[in-house]
Amino acid sequence: MRLALFQPDIAPNAGTLIGLGACLGVAVDIIEPCGFVLSDARFRRAGMDYLEMASVTRHASWEAFRGALNGRLVLLTPKGSDPYTGFAFKPEDTLLLGRESAGVPDEVHASADARLRIPLKPGLRSLNVALAGAMVLGEALRQTKGFP
Repeated sequence: MRLALFQPDIAPNAGTLIGLGACLGVAVDIIEPCGFVLSDARFRRAGMDYLEMASVTRHASWEAFRGALNGRLVLLTPKGSDPYTGFAFKPEDTLLLGRESAGVPDEVHASADARLRIPLKPGLRSLNVALAGAMVLGEALRQTKGFP
């Protein structure tokens, strides 16, 4: 199981997700360019002292990431057709989270093996990307017995 952050643009969210990956033993892929410098103080504060313990791979582009991908690509998106609660995760899945400001481009959306959404109350749009990643990763690890 892996988490992938597509061109993240809010440093504290990326730091939080990398810290989550470190705590749960889940590798994190960062697909550049980022909307912040990875040495940003807000990024480091959100990741706390877990950043040094995290397994992080940086990819210079979407194409570089796709070339290195193993397993299914599972996109978390408010535009997803299926709720994550009914999806059967596999240990080799990569959960892809889009940019906070723009999600992912159509070509990235189209290339995903699955497009999942978090069921929300009518009229509400989406959750914070770090919260969404934590929710779905928790379910994926539960299903695959992947918790440390």
